[in-house]
Amino acid sequence: MAKSTTNYYNNNKEAKEKKQAYQKKYNKKASERKRRSLLIKENRKRGTYGNGDGKDVSHKKGGGTFLEPQSKNRARNRNKA
Repeated sequence: MAKSTTNYYNNNKEAKEKKQAYQKKYNKKASERKRRSLLIKENRKRGTYGNGDGKDVSHKKGGGTFLEPQSKNRARNRNKA
């Protein structure tokens, strides 16, 4: 079984703190705040934000969006090892 990043960061406190500090700084960037606000706005428009229906707004290659189950949307393009 491959070692997951979760296990790595749980076993390496210094690395976890460094990553969290970077992520905190990154998430404060104006461009990231704008990106998140646009995604939330689209979810609200579709009526799926915060209602627990298990749907995400997923992005198409051409730039459009569509509703898709969270499990499929969040599983795409990740390491499945």
